[in-house]
Amino acid sequence: MVSAFLLTFLFPFPYFNPRIANEVHADRFIQRLHEGYKTEVKERGAGLSVGQKQLISFARALAFDPALLILDEATSSIDTETERLIQQAIERVMLHRTSLVVAHRLSTIQRADRIIVLHHGEIREQGSHQELLTQRGLYWKLYKLQYADDSRDDSSADEPLSRRLQFGD
Repeated sequence: MVSAFLLTFLFPFPYFNPRIANEVHADRFIQRLHEGYKTEVKERGAGLSVGQKQLISFARALAFDPALLILDEATSSIDTETERLIQQAIERVMLHRTSLVVAHRLSTIQRADRIIVLHHGEIREQGSHQELLTQRGLYWKLYKLQYADDSRDDSSADEPLSRRLQFGD
């Protein structure tokens, strides 16, 4: 048996306020649903995209207003346009609260006050985005890979990622 519930139940009363969905861009897709905020959502959000589920999660986080926010790979498995919306939502949700963010996409963490780079379970580097780029270490190498100019001629592109990064053990 598949259970269904109304989308408004995703925002527990008395916390729900349509402004919250607007702040994280969830209102854009909710209003396009057949019945808007009254659309039935199947178990585990069946029928919603990964990005839509993420935006609803951020709206719920704002509704509950937690002192600590933990995000684990918040921008994984989404398209580029949705990533932009989610990045904006993340900025809004993290505003004025302590946040622990686990991410491989550096765009998610660039504005963090402090970034800790782990490799094989050990802290390898830490600092702000700019400080880590200046160190030209592991974070810098990851940054270069993620933001490499596509037009450059890079014969090492066929090499395994670990070899191009030269992680070492």
